[in-house]
Amino acid sequence: MVFIIVLSAFSFWAAIQCGYSFYFFFRIFRLNDRPTLDHNFSLEPVSIVICARNEAENLKQNLPLVLNQDYGAGGTSKMYEVVVVDDESTDGTAEVLWEMQQKFHHLKVITIVSGTEHTFKGKKFALSKGVAASHYNQLLLTDADCLPAGKNWLRHMVAPLAEGKEIVAGYGAYKATRSLLNAFVRWENCHAFLQYFTYFKAGLPYMASGRNMACRKDLFLRAQQSPTWNLSASGDDDLVVSLFANNSNYTVVTNSESFTYTESPERFSAWCRQKQRHLTDGKSYKPRVKGLLGLYGFTHAATWFYFIPLLFSPYWSVALCIMAVRCIFFWGAFARAASVLREKSLLFLLPLFDFAWMLFNFAFLPYILHKNKQHWK
Repeated sequence: MVFIIVLSAFSFWAAIQCGYSFYFFFRIFRLNDRPTLDHNFSLEPVSIVICARNEAENLKQNLPLVLNQDYGAGGTSKMYEVVVVDDESTDGTAEVLWEMQQKFHHLKVITIVSGTEHTFKGKKFALSKGVAASHYNQLLLTDADCLPAGKNWLRHMVAPLAEGKEIVAGYGAYKATRSLLNAFVRWENCHAFLQYFTYFKAGLPYMASGRNMACRKDLFLRAQQSPTWNLSASGDDDLVVSLFANNSNYTVVTNSESFTYTESPERFSAWCRQKQRHLTDGKSYKPRVKGLLGLYGFTHAATWFYFIPLLFSPYWSVALCIMAVRCIFFWGAFARAASVLREKSLLFLLPLFDFAWMLFNFAFLPYILHKNKQHWK
């Protein structure tokens, strides 16, 4: 009798997972693997804004490519500026930026000295200074530890703005290493993309990554006036989307040339701190989005939770068949996302990480519901 109840519950949660995947995740199959870029679109000046705190080494490695984007007449005349905010750095960040300014005249440095009174919490204060100092209405936001995929990164990210969009979400990838933690971080990042891309296709845009995001400056300044803007130290990217994104002014860019790449956390504790910050920012999502994401996370965990004991019951074969159908739905959609994001190497670990995501949800539940981080570094 007990196993029949467990089987019924398992079947119910698995059915919701299949329905959810069919309604949302299957939209990933509408994505063109190689979207084209119209190189003849009307170029408008762009301000790239980067916040940096003790990022001397990352700036040495990544900033030259940001400063050498192919964006201008014949790729020679620069039609963009790069605004780097040095936020109370105590390493060699100031020296690195000064040296680069001697070579790149379109690099502008804003320095926040120690002891400056902050009108916004955490990174939002540095970001507000960078946006205020920018000259142009097209903004491209990234981080000091992010390396553009190539010289056409800027073109790909702002092309939708020229077509009338106001918010462009790009993909912030992690560089691949051989560690299992790195593989799971990349898997979870790909999984997050699958969620926000298919929600966008369903008419429910809800997030972007500050590692790789373009928007209109006037829209960003309006977001800063919102009463919710200063509730946390981070989450500026998701707040802009939550406050202003709709079906007509938001899009997601998926061409691999539009990606940025950064190192994944080397230690589990560092990744946990990163996820704690990101998950608390989810409080800014609209109620419908939070409800649907919560439903997905709960049914995902419940499906695995009820499946395991059924493997030791007389109904193990029935449970395996039901789980196989559920996995075909989810794994097929994930495989398509991984292909688009150049992450096919993750597919052989998909069963392990699918199960691990259940543990992830249980472990981080307190941060989803309660905690609020007040610092960005």
